[in-house]
Amino acid sequence: MKDLFDNFERIEKNDPEFHEIFENFAYDEVLEYSNLDEKETVLVTLASLIACQSPKAFKKILLSSINKYITPEEVKELLYQSVPYVGFGRAHNFFGVVIKVFDKKGIDLPLEERSNTTPENRRQKGREIQDRYFGVEMIDALYDNAPEGQKHFNTFLEGYCFGDFYTRDGLNDQQRELITFTFIATLGGCENQLRGHTQANLNVGNDKEKLVSAITVILPYIGFPRSLNALAIVNEF
Repeated sequence: MKDLFDNFERIEKNDPEFHEIFENFAYDEVLEYSNLDEKETVLVTLASLIACQSPKAFKKILLSSINKYITPEEVKELLYQSVPYVGFGRAHNFFGVVIKVFDKKGIDLPLEERSNTTPENRRQKGREIQDRYFGVEMIDALYDNAPEGQKHFNTFLEGYCFGDFYTRDGLNDQQRELITFTFIATLGGCENQLRGHTQANLNVGNDKEKLVSAITVILPYIGFPRSLNALAIVNEF
């Protein structure tokens, strides 16, 4: 998959030494230790670049991968899925990047809507997904143990995070949880949430080896400290 690095021509021209070192590591050596398929590799790479706040690198890799490894619909869902985890303040620039790439590639916008909820059922549908991913007892405990005046955060998780986003078509449960794990691992400092979503990944069918592979693939972008922190949490399971 060295073609993902094809659009970094300015680095290749002006600093060929670094270009060779990074390309050989990120797109050769690292991938030897990953069991992710090509689509998963692109998904976690793009997810990590969103959380890293690296729109230029995101754009270049998206240009190399769109309609080859990943579909426009999957890119849209990746972007939507990022918002409740990295926040719209971080995700906003990437909406613009995606629009520019789609325009350059001749992809007509807007894409087909993928929502499966209504204002009336979004919380119910979100709670169903929470129960499936984390278990009824854990979600009940979150509600029961929430301090007075703070229960609305659980309501937001139920209706907005899970109801509005996880219920959408375009990505399956395994893909959504894998990129969610990637967002949180890349952000760093979110260890409790990373533990929760490590368990959720295991519950939806992503095994420990897949999570280790995701950390392996994003290591060149997030560095060793955050990668090793994420690995330590995965190794708790």
